[in-house]
Amino acid sequence: MNKIWLFGAAISMVLALGSCKPKQSAYKAAYEQAKEKETTAPVEVVEDTEVVEDVTPVSKPRVSSATTRTERINAAQGEDASRLKRYSVVIGSFKNRTNAYSLKERMQRDGYNAVLGENEQGMLRVIVASFDNKADAADSRDAIKSKYAPNFQDAWLLERQY
Repeated sequence: MNKIWLFGAAISMVLALGSCKPKQSAYKAAYEQAKEKETTAPVEVVEDTEVVEDVTPVSKPRVSSATTRTERINAAQGEDASRLKRYSVVIGSFKNRTNAYSLKERMQRDGYNAVLGENEQGMLRVIVASFDNKADAADSRDAIKSKYAPNFQDAWLLERQY
């Protein structure tokens, strides 16, 4: 008796699942009909007229997902504060002023407009570039990393908190 019930349940499952299965031939027929309509549709011929519109290209602002550290930072004593913008590329952090000034001078000899920033804890940050745009700062950081590899691989972005 159990075998008959099992056999009946198996047949019922096959019929139930088989009847819901989409037929490939039905899809193929619908595709063929659509294709036929597409090829037999009348083509509208438009006279050659040139329409010129003044279009001003709109570029999207560049964005970056690079991580930043946010600090309240000011120009170190004797430095030009106007060179510090919102996003800066930091290549070194020092407590020792001599080490910070030495790295700054090295980068100035290499053509960078380096500046020293000082955070609230007294750490001197050697900043080689500063930008208003995060994406530009990230590009500059990556360029410095590749130019000076393997040095400055730990260069990072500082977001200035006002």
